[in-house]
Amino acid sequence: MPFDTGNMRILTGNANPDLARKIADHIGVSLCDAFVGHFNNGETQVMIGESIRGKDIFIIQPTSFPVNDNLMELLIMADACKRASARSITAVVPYYAYARQDRKTRGREPISAKLVANLMTTAGVTRVVTVDLHAGQIQGFFDIPVDHLAAAPVLGNYFKRQNYEDLVVVSPDLGGVTRARILADRVHAPIAIIEKRRPKPGCAEVMNLIGEVWGKTALIIDDIVDTAGSLCEGAKALKAHGAKRVLASCTHAILSAPAVERINASPIEQLVITDTIPLPPEKQSDKFVVLSLAEAIGDVIVRILSHQSVSMLFNR
Repeated sequence: MPFDTGNMRILTGNANPDLARKIADHIGVSLCDAFVGHFNNGETQVMIGESIRGKDIFIIQPTSFPVNDNLMELLIMADACKRASARSITAVVPYYAYARQDRKTRGREPISAKLVANLMTTAGVTRVVTVDLHAGQIQGFFDIPVDHLAAAPVLGNYFKRQNYEDLVVVSPDLGGVTRARILADRVHAPIAIIEKRRPKPGCAEVMNLIGEVWGKTALIIDDIVDTAGSLCEGAKALKAHGAKRVLASCTHAILSAPAVERINASPIEQLVITDTIPLPPEKQSDKFVVLSLAEAIGDVIVRILSHQSVSMLFNR
């Protein structure tokens, strides 16, 4: 899609520079000359090495581990761009941290997802692009435009190419039914639902299975895999209910310890993830397949700059 790239600049922090480079390569531009590091006392240091006055800035920075360091990099980069007279500042945050703290479930709890939204806006961000928010209503925490992208087209295209027989898409909980339905529609498969309860944070118990998985290839779809406890318990339950094979997929692979060990020891044959969060060497596994969202995000950036519909990208 031809368009003038002369007025745009892409910056990246240290959260996922590989993804930023892939996005820039897809669009056909170079990354902006900038240094993002630390002073000796640990404070974040940002130096932009070229003029960005009047430019449309896109900062590629998921707020993955280390969460607070990467969040501060994003905020300080935005502030630097604002003070350098950038025309617009779009924060491309493929993984939005603190999204699971989107409401008060008991007294004296923060709503940290709203706080992060306020921080971004105060720092000078004029638009946000993100992928598969844990709670879609977080878009309403912002008073600036938010483009909420879905990984379903990329994941769906991958699974359609695999031509699995008797595929059934499984939601790991009642809250993920809409996500499962979207993927199921793309791969033309029925859905099943795992009913579970959480007796305490980080602990899940499977109670019931809604739907038919006997003799089928079950594909669990979730937005986040953190410690993988729920995922692996769900996989065991599917096997116990007669599933022939168990596959899994998620957008954001946090993979906190002991997630990799749990997945390797589980009935899950394959976990398909995206590159919203980089996968370090110590978290590699033969069961993992990583799909890149660089082209999809790059196309979104092009459409934002050329004032075209973003949602059209996700209807194909």
